[in-house]
Amino acid sequence: MLMSLNCNEIDVILSELALSGSFIQDIIQPGYDTLALNIYKNGTPRTVIICTKPDSCRINETWRRIPRNDKPLRFMEFLKSRIRGAKILSCAQIAKERIIKMELGHDEQLFTMYIRLWSNAGNVILCDDKGTVLDTMYRRPAKGEMTGGMFIPPEPDTSKPQKEWPVRTFDDIEKQHQAEKPGSAPLSFNQKVDIWYSEYGSSLSRESLLDQAEKWYNARHSRQESALEKLRAKQESFRNAAQLKHQGDLILSYGYMLDGTSKFLECTDYETGKPVRIQIDPHKNAQANAAVYYENYKKETSGGAELTHEIELAEKNLAALDKAYDAIKNEKNPVRIEQMLRRDSKPKQQEKKVHPGIDYTIDGWYILVGRDANENDDLLRHYVKGPDLWMHTRDFPGGFVFIKNRPGKTVPLDILLYAGNLAVYYSKARKSGKADLYYTHVKWLRRAKDAPKGLVLPTHEKNLTIQLDESLLKKLDEIHAEAEGI
Repeated sequence: MLMSLNCNEIDVILSELALSGSFIQDIIQPGYDTLALNIYKNGTPRTVIICTKPDSCRINETWRRIPRNDKPLRFMEFLKSRIRGAKILSCAQIAKERIIKMELGHDEQLFTMYIRLWSNAGNVILCDDKGTVLDTMYRRPAKGEMTGGMFIPPEPDTSKPQKEWPVRTFDDIEKQHQAEKPGSAPLSFNQKVDIWYSEYGSSLSRESLLDQAEKWYNARHSRQESALEKLRAKQESFRNAAQLKHQGDLILSYGYMLDGTSKFLECTDYETGKPVRIQIDPHKNAQANAAVYYENYKKETSGGAELTHEIELAEKNLAALDKAYDAIKNEKNPVRIEQMLRRDSKPKQQEKKVHPGIDYTIDGWYILVGRDANENDDLLRHYVKGPDLWMHTRDFPGGFVFIKNRPGKTVPLDILLYAGNLAVYYSKARKSGKADLYYTHVKWLRRAKDAPKGLVLPTHEKNLTIQLDESLLKKLDEIHAEAEGI
């Protein structure tokens, strides 16, 4: 059963740690609910982990490597700016309230850090010497737990009898330790707690995380495999494209047989010698009926080429998913596993704003791509500004490509080439593999009066000729797949 440390266990942990007199060398926040303090005392470095996850709240020394988060988290950066290098003047639990009060001194400033290890209301709160909150791991304005608030520790309730909270012995862990290392010294309580929470007892345990990873993998794999099967089925239907052209040829060859009333042309296939029946519009002549089949043939052949690319990308994404799952299964550090899983479930405030089209971030440059007239028009109206760069193929209909402006910086050639390849790829010029482009700033575009949606007239434009580069397109696929967490 999952359980946070009780008040007596916290006292045992703190007694063994003896943090007073230690210096905080570094602070790592591997997750939104976990903090690690790298401390130094009497020539010995140690790592103290603080976890505020519901049902797993604890503080203990850990001997496991704490991996850094992919992107620095807010609270960690704040703590580094205030208490890195600070000396721990005192550290004790307030009565039996499961709130640890840690007094710190740094550059002649005094701070108090409160570590509340309540199962459903855990928090880490840094205050100045007057009790004013400087910042918190979780900001809870209703409770005053936010910058500028006042944190007042609760008064112990002496009116009720105190419940006895036994200190767990973790005998199974000790037995396993002695079996693996006969004759070795008994494990400390900190060591037992670290092993139990890391391997057996919490949602940050490796076993629990691997269960989460399996569910994540199965759900994601099922969706991607289903999408791939649909693409393959659609591709199979496109294999009949050649038959459409042949039917158009037959209509032209036997056009003299059209009587203007029948909905079918019945004739002999000159390639097979067998009778065939082709659906037609009796109100159209042979040329118009054949044109319908030729147009469908053209659409399906162009769609078939695009489908081939989409299938290749879907297969790569499935392979990347398998590789990511294998990496999770082979990872021994539960904190690292939790980080790897978290990449697929970003908090809402970190999710990218939804916009039409697709986007890429390359070396700090943000590129937006519209793939049809509707996306082009929506991007132009709502998602780009005057200084942004616009790019489009000459003489071929296709998507708009926008490179978002970075103040004081000129778009480098390699970014232009990436954008240019996208412009050609998402245009009718893709089949030829080469096209002339023009580009200009969004502020130099204007819409023609009564023109179709997405049609613009550029001025101050510059020219660029692009030959599709498969290596660049592959790199763009990888960037997009990584950004989507695939």
